[in-house]
Amino acid sequence: MTPILSTRNLNLSYGSKQVLYDIDLPFEEKSVTALIGPSGCGKSTLLRCMNRMNDLIADCKVTGEILYRGEEIMNSDPVLLRRKIGMVFQRPNPFPKSIYDNIAYGPRAHGTKDAKTLDNIVENSLKGAVLWDEVKDRLHESALGLSGGQQQRLCIARTLAVNPDVILMDEPCSALDPIATTKIENLIMDLKTKYTVIIVTHNMQQAARISDTTGFMYLGKLIETGTTGTIFSNPKEELTERYITGRFG
Repeated sequence: MTPILSTRNLNLSYGSKQVLYDIDLPFEEKSVTALIGPSGCGKSTLLRCMNRMNDLIADCKVTGEILYRGEEIMNSDPVLLRRKIGMVFQRPNPFPKSIYDNIAYGPRAHGTKDAKTLDNIVENSLKGAVLWDEVKDRLHESALGLSGGQQQRLCIARTLAVNPDVILMDEPCSALDPIATTKIENLIMDLKTKYTVIIVTHNMQQAARISDTTGFMYLGKLIETGTTGTIFSNPKEELTERYITGRFG
């Protein structure tokens, strides 16, 4: 099966500092891929390559290929690309608007004006993020009044509203308590029936619980990738084993 997204010989530098080295990594459709590794190893930088967020950083140079459905993403309109490859950040970042307007923002920006259509998008997106029942009676209240976990699910719903193929998640649970984290993890498991999810996480237990594939990165290099069960039970590389068993460094 052809992967929905893949990198080939991907290198990235900020000025004279090289951050990613020769990354070759396919991402299968409707699956969860976890990227693990110590802080500063390039996980988040790799994630931001996928929808060209690094374009916003001065002196950033990318070489190699990033293919989305077989097409090089550097030839794409970044606005349209980010509609198909959405991103959820480490800390919830709801707009200072109503819950409704947070979800409707993307569809409106892409030309949807019909009120009935927007109503349906808002409801379906909130249901997709398992948030509808908690907020359906307060849609026109400020999103800033939601709890941290609800805000993060709102941000996921906001991503779903523009009908993406791929959802990038950069440590989406790092600012959340254990109960909210469990809700997000359960949501990710549900999302993979419709979407491709790529998640950066420092929490190896989380990677083991929710992902189908795991990639281990160190010092900007992809050391090993494979099914999550294999990576955690029988890794090929000694460095991977040392990291997973806590004998790293």
